[in-house]
Amino acid sequence: MTNQRSFFHRFRWQLLLALMAAIAVAFLLLGQKAPTAEPGNPIAPAPKHGGVYTEALIGTVSRLNPLLDSGNQPDHDVDRLLYCSLIQFDAVGLPQAALAESWGISQDGTTYNFALRTNARWHDGKPVTVDDVIFTIEMLRSDALPTPPDIRALWQAVEVKKFDDHTLQIKLPEAFAPFLDYLTFGILPKHIWESIPPEQMVNAPQNLTPVGCGPYQFDHLVTEGNEIKGVALRAFQNYYEGRPFIDRVVFRYYPTAADALQAYHDGEVSGIQRISPDILQAALREPDLNFYTTRLPRMTLILFNLGNDEVAFLQDKTVRQALYMGLNRRWMIDRILDGQAFEATGPIFPGTWAYYDELTPTAYDPEKAIAMLKAAEYTIPAGGGEVREKDGEPLAFTLVHPNDPQHTALAQAIREDWAALGVKVTLKAVSYEKLLSDYLEPRTYEAALVDLDLTRSPDPDPYPFWHQSQATGGQNYSMWNNRRASEYLEQARITPDIAKRQKLYYRFQLLFEKELPALPLFYPVYTYAVDGQVGGIRLGPVFDISDRFHNVNKWYLVAQPNPAPVIVNPTATATP
Repeated sequence: MTNQRSFFHRFRWQLLLALMAAIAVAFLLLGQKAPTAEPGNPIAPAPKHGGVYTEALIGTVSRLNPLLDSGNQPDHDVDRLLYCSLIQFDAVGLPQAALAESWGISQDGTTYNFALRTNARWHDGKPVTVDDVIFTIEMLRSDALPTPPDIRALWQAVEVKKFDDHTLQIKLPEAFAPFLDYLTFGILPKHIWESIPPEQMVNAPQNLTPVGCGPYQFDHLVTEGNEIKGVALRAFQNYYEGRPFIDRVVFRYYPTAADALQAYHDGEVSGIQRISPDILQAALREPDLNFYTTRLPRMTLILFNLGNDEVAFLQDKTVRQALYMGLNRRWMIDRILDGQAFEATGPIFPGTWAYYDELTPTAYDPEKAIAMLKAAEYTIPAGGGEVREKDGEPLAFTLVHPNDPQHTALAQAIREDWAALGVKVTLKAVSYEKLLSDYLEPRTYEAALVDLDLTRSPDPDPYPFWHQSQATGGQNYSMWNNRRASEYLEQARITPDIAKRQKLYYRFQLLFEKELPALPLFYPVYTYAVDGQVGGIRLGPVFDISDRFHNVNKWYLVAQPNPAPVIVNPTATATP
């Protein structure tokens, strides 16, 4: 285990340098309205079946196929209601039963046995069996589909064995504790898709007449002329977790968040997929709109190149601690991010099973930071100036950052905060692609402002970014070379016991807090808005914004609004 050069060492997160200010989510609302009273509250009516819930999605439809929806959030949102998966994850990131009602893991962590529900049915009435699961895995293995290469390679490496119609075994080439993350894919019905070659799946008409096994089934496309404006679903009577309370769910597509809000104002929809900063103030003026706000699985942080000897002072943890203490993150959140984030405390997200909630947040204290630098023998040059020196070497470096307006503003604020400590920072704005290809991957940077996007990755698995083996050719862009931290990550990655993994990750976080190989800055938040007529919504931390539907079969309408008129046109086609 010293080098951990294993098959699975390259799997997990992809680094995303946030270039998408337009995809920012709304801030934590201090004065948000309380959601409608829920069952168990004596003032709340008992949930009843019936009614229509209509939600505005921002974007367009492409393909309602869970193997083809990863690049289009509106498709992924609709598919969340149409399809079922082997397992699902709760708000703290622990696996829960879905189509697989139970599973077992061998002691060595390489063999997984799954028992499927015997009462699961496809929307056309046929039973869901192991054959459907195996067929879907074969599609994930296919080179003909646009599956991410790392996902395809993983499924090509595992062995899948059918025991009977409702039990199967998946065997890994070696232990990989985050493997359950890879079992949340939507399952396709073999009897619908087996006659279609994989290379024809992308353009198959079945992508717009989907058959799944989720709580809602496809009813029709909502069209105007030959243009698809929405998708109408109806409750699936034989859903294995019970028929949903709401009879119909209609998704309507809008090009912008402002259009979605206007649709709510005009009574066309009852919910809005997300409240972005540009519509927040207007949304707050809607008297009947409830807001549900939670943390997103993303993090903004500053990486240091600890292997760059031209800035060897960054290898001194006292310098890194002083730099962290000198950042006024609260000001940045309030003034630059419009309150749309929480201060970060480490590389693992709060509210999840692996997070150590006794970490000490680093407070803004520039005077203490200056004192720390003085104690480490960094002084203002005798000839004057603001750059601190030690042995004639100045505390000066370049911070490379994405060239979008939000990251540029953050970088400027960081530079000003550090200038107050006597540290000189030169800013270099580059495109997302160049930041990754010209600076991070070749390790030619000194410091970098980046975002990590861990969407759809409930398991924390910090291994790819912080393990020694990933410092060369991997995603350990900071080149942090800490053997003890690497041992914690190695063991946590091959240990199926959650309690043992939790202890290992606690130790890792404490060590990270002490060493600070990078500076975690913010966790952004997501805000979902739904009319007060809709009850039963439960929104905890999400790993994808489609997680807002995790208990959609328990939603209900306090009052039943009239549905928006829809036009059925079976001949309409979607834009690829």
